[in-house]
Amino acid sequence: MNRIYNWYRRWSLATRQFLFLFIVTFAFFILLAWNNYYRAADLFKNQMVSDSAVLIARTNQFLDTYLDNSRNVLLLLSTDANLLRDGDGGKLSESLRFIAENNSALVKTLYIIRRDGKVFSSSQVNYDIIGNPHLSSIYEKSQQTYGAAVVSQPYVSPLSGETVAISRPVSADNGDIIGVAVIELDLDKLNRKISEFTSGTYQTFVIMSDKDKVVTFDRDNVMLPQRPGTYHEDLPDPFVDELAGLPVTATDISGPAGKLVVVKSGQNRLGWTLLVLIQDRYFYQNVTRLFDNYKTAAGIWFVVLLFMAFAMSRYMTKSIRMLAVKMDRVHDMGVLPSLVVRREDEIGRLAQSFNAMMERIRKLLQETKHMEERKKQLELKVLQSQIAPHFLYNTLACIGSLAKQHRTREVKETIRALVGVLSYSFDRTSEFLTVEEELEGLNMYMQIQKIRYGDKFRYEQDIDPGVLSCRILKLTLQPILENAVFHGIAPSRREDGLIRVRASVRKGKLRFFIRDNGTGTEKPALLKALNEQQADPIGGHATGIGMANVHHRLRLRYGAPYGLRIGSLPNAGTVVCITIPVLR
Repeated sequence: MNRIYNWYRRWSLATRQFLFLFIVTFAFFILLAWNNYYRAADLFKNQMVSDSAVLIARTNQFLDTYLDNSRNVLLLLSTDANLLRDGDGGKLSESLRFIAENNSALVKTLYIIRRDGKVFSSSQVNYDIIGNPHLSSIYEKSQQTYGAAVVSQPYVSPLSGETVAISRPVSADNGDIIGVAVIELDLDKLNRKISEFTSGTYQTFVIMSDKDKVVTFDRDNVMLPQRPGTYHEDLPDPFVDELAGLPVTATDISGPAGKLVVVKSGQNRLGWTLLVLIQDRYFYQNVTRLFDNYKTAAGIWFVVLLFMAFAMSRYMTKSIRMLAVKMDRVHDMGVLPSLVVRREDEIGRLAQSFNAMMERIRKLLQETKHMEERKKQLELKVLQSQIAPHFLYNTLACIGSLAKQHRTREVKETIRALVGVLSYSFDRTSEFLTVEEELEGLNMYMQIQKIRYGDKFRYEQDIDPGVLSCRILKLTLQPILENAVFHGIAPSRREDGLIRVRASVRKGKLRFFIRDNGTGTEKPALLKALNEQQADPIGGHATGIGMANVHHRLRLRYGAPYGLRIGSLPNAGTVVCITIPVLR
């Protein structure tokens, strides 16, 4: 991402303006075309849904007529009540067969169930061999309806296959129920009839009962999922449950061939619900020509827009590009040539302002350079003045401690060493010393600390002779040794403390390594010691100022690559590396 952003930043103003005009305008056109495309598809979809609703209403009218025809057949069967009462089975079966043949578009099998359980069928021979276990439950339900027609749930009949039964009680002249007439509907013919005006390549139907059972559906249409491993290729139960839960309106669901739009009707007089399913992609296929027109218009618009955006960006940015070329020729801030102004418009005023700005910048650079030099000198003096009282405080505290112990000789030696240190470090006007002079002052300072702490630690030096003549800022090493004594050796309980100073020149850099085997510290405390002052945990005075002071002075004088680096481990000691340039 950063690489792309940096690449974009290197583009010229003309290129950016060209791309901005082109991309924004073309994106707006694409968005408008895309929106119109889908709006057209939605309008077509709404029209198709509306047409499907009309088709559903007509189909429900057909099913209501289907129910009326079934009732007429049942009424016709009721006229055979005398045959049923007389028990002439042959004549009754022949009558059932005759009625079934004349209503073959509706009836699959006819039954009359006598009150004593005797069943007469339009296919009596087949019934006598195969039977029909569903008739008993149909008979019981029909007995409870007080003469009204009863539509059963879908089931598989041994004689009629997948079917739905419509039953009605048969009454004698005195009103007594002497049996029940049953029609098993021919759902295959009903399916084919409904398929003629509700099914197609992109449309199919499903009829469900009032108990959310599938009555019939278009089995040959690949739009509907099939339950695997079933002989009748029924619909999967999750799909049926999803259809049953849909509201009576147009809804989207997922099918095996993509999204489907389902238009669901209310229940008709049979108690059935008709669902018409239409493939969603069908709506978009009907706006293909509109989409082709959009593609042609987009191609023409792309070419026109490309040319217009390029010409506009080049014309509007020409003057600015010329000014940028002239401004790029200014490299040396010490020599600022004036730009030739030949225009009086906004670009001409911009060039005049540029000339005035360059002159002002030159003056400000001179003033800033002078102020930076003065600021650096003042900061060095302030930092150096911070070390002086800091060192004196610790040394005078040491002398006060010796005086309380009546160690007169050590007090005299300490004062003599203090005078020597002050003469080397603070009496001289120059802020630089040689390394040799700095080490002599360091020896006097360590003599003061040896008087205070006795044999608790040893002090060693390993100095390359070529280092002694190098120049170094005053009080560069002394604060580091002071920290090694007060924060490394003094807090530890060991009696074999060691402080070692090594110095050498490598690759044009002067390096000092000051190491102690004291208490050491954690890494967060090391970073804190280089960037801020700390209160001494022993005694409450600001002894932590030395480390940060030296680091900041060196970076002010020599730059960011120089200064201090610290390494430390708890209970193992601390190593401080001081890096400065070699100055003879």
